[in-house]
Amino acid sequence: MAKSTPNKTIRIGTRDSELALWQAHTVQKQLQDLGYKTQIVAVKSDGDIQLDKPLYELGITGIFTKTLDIAMITGKVDIAVHSMKDVPTALPQGIVQAAVLERANTLDILVHKGNLDFIENSGTIATGSLRRQAMWLNKYPNHTVVDLRGNVNTRMQKLQENDWNGAIFAAAGLERLGFINENAIKSPSFGGVGEALDWMIPAPAQGAMVVVAMAEDFYTIEALSQLNHIETEICTYIERQFLRTLEGGCTAPIGTLANYNEKEDVLEFSGVLLSIDGKQKLEITKKAKVSEWKKLGYHCALEILNNGGSQLMSEIKAQLKK
Repeated sequence: MAKSTPNKTIRIGTRDSELALWQAHTVQKQLQDLGYKTQIVAVKSDGDIQLDKPLYELGITGIFTKTLDIAMITGKVDIAVHSMKDVPTALPQGIVQAAVLERANTLDILVHKGNLDFIENSGTIATGSLRRQAMWLNKYPNHTVVDLRGNVNTRMQKLQENDWNGAIFAAAGLERLGFINENAIKSPSFGGVGEALDWMIPAPAQGAMVVVAMAEDFYTIEALSQLNHIETEICTYIERQFLRTLEGGCTAPIGTLANYNEKEDVLEFSGVLLSIDGKQKLEITKKAKVSEWKKLGYHCALEILNNGGSQLMSEIKAQLKK
């Protein structure tokens, strides 16, 4: 049960999209089951907030997390719940990772409107992800990839309204919103068809939810520590370390997945860096002792960088500046 002092209500900050609210309510239920008082606070964009320092000096960079970072720093909420893959690898000053929940489905899913005859010919696929774009074009170079942004419901609506052959989504998001479930992965409720892309290496920390808090809020940090799933925490740490070492602050088509193989008692790692057009692909797979987890992502990234990755990253940065 929760400690009685301080008798604090933990204010859970969230964006007001359906998926963000689902994630916030999931954390709320887990905290309440432990006896903590909670309150959901949906935070909209605050363009009028005045801070003593510019945002960049506080290290606030994430396009999906910035609003909640500001709400925490200005004391409007105590914690924020995020899809971990959206969170920058460097958190703003004063904010810490307090819990990583047990991971859900890591797969990407192609949502399409009928049969897959277009796959081996010419097709048009929608995604706003550089990683998904590059991996799709690497496998299907004759296809066209168009940009698709917005929350899950918005993207699903745009897919229905356009003549694209399909769009790529994270399976975890579709499952959380009830579009698909484990027993009907090919029969989403919106009437389209979902095809699991088991060949596509996911984004770092895909399928995981993270909760962040203020570094000096010890009561809240202690409460959240009880929600932490250690295996997911370690695997996502490895993946984000791989990303951070490769990126150097630049968005790039990077995929990675770390798993704990309980039978062999080893960590299994796969990582990939691609050119934006998908024509170049640098991959690494490794098995490592569990005791080596703290530097596994770093060493795998160095191997990629030393085998053509440094040059490829320079080219990607130059392209993205245009």
